[in-house]
Amino acid sequence: MLEIGSLVDGKYKILSEIGHGGMSVVYMAINEKANKTWAIKEVRKDGVLDFEAVRQGLIVETDMLKKLKHAYLPSIVDVIENENSFLIVMDYIEGNALSTTLMEYGPLPQEYVIEWAKQLCDVLGYLHSRTPAIIYRDMKPANIMLKPDGTITLIDFGTAREYKEKNLADTTCLGTIGYAAPEQFGGMGQTDARTDIYCLGTTLYHLVTGHNPSEPPYEVKPIREINPTLSSGLENIILKCVQKDPEERYQSCAELMYDLEHYDEIDDMYQKAQKKKLGGFVLTLCMSILFGIAGLLTNYASQELASDEYLEIIADAEKTLDYDEKVELYRSAMLVSNKAGEKEAYLGLIKLFKEDSKYDIGEEEILVKSLKNNKEELKDNVESFVESHFETAKLYWYYYEYGEDSMKHITRAKLAVPWFQEVIQNASEDYPNLGMAKAYAFIGEFYRDVDGLKMEASDRGLYMPFFQKLDELMTAVCEDDKESEMVKLEMLELARFSIHKYATDFKKDGVTEDEILSLFDRLNSYLEGVRTTTDMTDTMKLESLKMMVETQKAITTAYGTKGDS
Repeated sequence: MLEIGSLVDGKYKILSEIGHGGMSVVYMAINEKANKTWAIKEVRKDGVLDFEAVRQGLIVETDMLKKLKHAYLPSIVDVIENENSFLIVMDYIEGNALSTTLMEYGPLPQEYVIEWAKQLCDVLGYLHSRTPAIIYRDMKPANIMLKPDGTITLIDFGTAREYKEKNLADTTCLGTIGYAAPEQFGGMGQTDARTDIYCLGTTLYHLVTGHNPSEPPYEVKPIREINPTLSSGLENIILKCVQKDPEERYQSCAELMYDLEHYDEIDDMYQKAQKKKLGGFVLTLCMSILFGIAGLLTNYASQELASDEYLEIIADAEKTLDYDEKVELYRSAMLVSNKAGEKEAYLGLIKLFKEDSKYDIGEEEILVKSLKNNKEELKDNVESFVESHFETAKLYWYYYEYGEDSMKHITRAKLAVPWFQEVIQNASEDYPNLGMAKAYAFIGEFYRDVDGLKMEASDRGLYMPFFQKLDELMTAVCEDDKESEMVKLEMLELARFSIHKYATDFKKDGVTEDEILSLFDRLNSYLEGVRTTTDMTDTMKLESLKMMVETQKAITTAYGTKGDS
């Protein structure tokens, strides 16, 4: 152990011990020359059975943290290794772990817990947006430091990992029982961003109820069964976070953040209050009719002024070259009286995010929040509602970077489904993109459901309609001169991947060899015909063309003598 008063690496003076665990001790130290306080975590070789394995884990942890910069994460400043120990020098975080606060005070006020939840959502969203995404996997009160200013810091990245599509081996038996999601203990799928959402849900449950989910009976009850004064809105949020099936949870931190910011609006008491207001409204309505005629002229004039203001803001947004200023102008346009249901501001924002061409959880949160906050106003203008949701769905489908490169288009297709479904449910029959929306939704639903159905041996009959929708959508996208080269290349890669993966299934469901070869030939022709104008799209095209050879082999295997049964 380090001695109090000793000097580490010639510059860090050990002041006191501030914590210890099973294999490490944490000290407070000061760099006297810089007059800066640090925390030093010491792991001794004689304190662990397999130091080399622990050392490799620490190297992974420190290397990961060195790349990260966020207000709610500690910074690593130095790593010192000698013959007896491994030392990590990091930010000294003043305050206590929330587990300590729980022990001292019991259940914590839900208003505080919700604010901490928003901060945790923010930092998890940041981790999930890295390339590749970082899955934290050990959210619990002991790993959350509460600072004197009321903000939190997420500590201990020992179980965090970079997300690798279909890599199940490194996702098992990690995390803390009770807090950890079912998929963390093997046999129930792979950990991903939704795993962290589950762990956050169990953590919130512990904080507001005082009931530790890692102790018997290892369950998360509805929080109002424990404390009836708690919000039903918060209860609904926690219950959605901790669904056993990841598909039933929040699918992103942006989605969870929105509900946390509006938890009172999904509260039972809020709904009752709204009904009371409705009764008062009916009474007030009778009185207001008397003054209505006089107000019509004033209202007309104010609408004209609002229209002028709205158009001016949109024009300013289109003129400026500053990205942040564009975002704020479009958001301001949505707030203009009587204009929240107009589509121009939403489409402008979506176009801006497409041009940025890189997934950003901040962008996603802004867009989702804007659409949900103004949903009713947009629904009053069906054309605006449908068009904004169709373009948002395409943003998810083609632009946002979810998952590993080899599978990201599948993940994005699944996430786009709810947005396309909104289009289908609200569009009129003469909406020109209705057919495409249905095709997109069908393909996304296919990818969402097919693995489960295949496991149940109930997937027969799905592949023929999937093949037809794939053909229909590929043709529509590639024949549209207005579509960008990136959209066409993403669509063609999805078609190629699908042919490669499901060639045998297509055959079993009645797709003929001529039909699949015809689709393959047209795909190849479209691919060769895409004119690329950037290094990124040029790379995309070349990679897809390289894979076409393997895809042709997959067709030959499925339909040739080797594939005959």
